[in-house]
Amino acid sequence: MSPPRWTYWIALPVGVLLWAVLAVILDNSLLPSPLNVMGTLIQAAETGELWHHLGVTLRRVLIAFILAMALGTALGVFMGRSRTANALLDPLLVLFLNLPALVTIILLYVWFGLVEAAAIFAVVINKVPNVAVTVREGARSIDPKLEQMAQVYRFTPVQRIAHIWTPQLFPYLMAATRGGLALIWKIVLVVELLGRSDGIGFQLHMAFQVFDVAGILAYSLAFILVVQLIELVLLQPLESRASRWRKIGFGHA
Repeated sequence: MSPPRWTYWIALPVGVLLWAVLAVILDNSLLPSPLNVMGTLIQAAETGELWHHLGVTLRRVLIAFILAMALGTALGVFMGRSRTANALLDPLLVLFLNLPALVTIILLYVWFGLVEAAAIFAVVINKVPNVAVTVREGARSIDPKLEQMAQVYRFTPVQRIAHIWTPQLFPYLMAATRGGLALIWKIVLVVELLGRSDGIGFQLHMAFQVFDVAGILAYSLAFILVVQLIELVLLQPLESRASRWRKIGFGHA
C-alpha cells in the first residue's frame, strides 16, 4: 500500500523551519533566513537578471541533456546487445566514468577556448558514460523470448524498437533521465563558473566574490525549483503513462 501523498510534503517544510530557526539563533550574514533569500530572489526576478541567467543555463542544460541522452542511449544499446562491442569499449567507458568533470572542462577550454561549444561538449562528455552504463544494463536484460517472438512474427525494426525494446528499456531510460538532469545542471554550473560570462554558475561566482550567501542561495533555489517542476509536471506523469503503455504494448505484442 502506497503512503499518503501528504507525506511527500513533510520533510521539506521541516527543513525550512530548521533553517529559519538556525538563522535566528546564529544571527549571522553567512546564514541568511529563508525570508532574506526569498527577498533576494524576488529582487533578481524584478530586475530581469534572474530570468536572463536562468534561461541561459536552462538552454545549455537542455542541449547537453538531449545530446548526452541520444549518444549514451545508442552506445548503451550497442554495448548491451554486442559482447564484442562491450569488450572493446568497456575500458574506454570506465576511463571516462572516472575522469573528473573539472579535468574535462579545463582541457576543453584550453584546447578550444572559452566558447559555448566547448562548454556544451564538456558537459556531454561527462554525462554520456553514465547514460551508457545504465542503458547497457537494460539492453542486457531484454527478454530473449520476446526477441524470438519478434522473429517468428517478422517484426520490422521499427516494430521491434516500439514493442519490444522501448517498454523494457523504459525504466532504465527514466533512471538515466533523472540522474542526467541532476548531474548535468551541476556540471553546467561549473562550466559557467569557470569560463562563461552569463548563466546561474556565473552569478554564483559573482556572489562568491563578495560573500553574498543570500545571492548564492537565491540563484541555487531558482534552478532547484525549475528541476522540481520538471520532475512533477513532466517526468512523473510520463513515467505513469508509459508504464500503462508498456503493459498495452506487451499485450499487443
